Amino acid sequence: MSKTLIIGASGQIGKMTTELLLENEQNVVALVRDKNKLSDLNSSFLTIVEQDLEGDFGDAMKGCDQVIFAAGSGGSTGDDKTVLIDLWAAAKAATFAKEHGVNHFIMVSSIGADDPDSIQGDLKPYLVAKHMADEHLINSGLNYTIVRPGTLTDDSASMQVTTQQPSDRSEAKISRENVANALLHIATNSFISNRIFKLFDGDKPIKAAVK
Repeated sequence: MSKTLIIGASGQIGKMTTELLLENEQNVVALVRDKNKLSDLNSSFLTIVEQDLEGDFGDAMKGCDQVIFAAGSGGSTGDDKTVLIDLWAAAKAATFAKEHGVNHFIMVSSIGADDPDSIQGDLKPYLVAKHMADEHLINSGLNYTIVRPGTLTDDSASMQVTTQQPSDRSEAKISRENVANALLHIATNSFISNRIFKLFDGDKPIKAAVK
């Protein structure tokens, strides 16, 4: 059976995705800085690895067929952490994955990462970091899927999404639970490699929209 490494498994989307994979009896390696944040998870399919993304975490890739990068510096940190986590750690993860023969790398990116210059203000450094991390993955030689969700919400999963960006900016959003369920679908199904798509709450079942 395949094994998926989730980087950022204690974050909101990362933990939801970890739980969904475990519920589907998928082997998961959860990479976290503090294992206590996953103390409520108990599964024979789960291995927890404590490592710091600002250091060398390449060993966590051993024996893994797939990687989901769901880590982020968080909205309360400065641009320094954005560079170190959202850019540098993501780029290192792709490099480590290539070195360890990982078959598929799933990157949780962001809308706007395709063109950071189209956005001005405090969000731009974050989008630049996401853009550079995505570009590194694209050029890594790995099979990849890059998911660019809209503005994240804490709404319950509707299980209905779209990959078409709404014309109304206020509608360009998606619940974290919908993102996690989309990641589950991507991680447990075979697709044509090297895909990039945006993701929003919508009107199509996840299996139909993410095909």
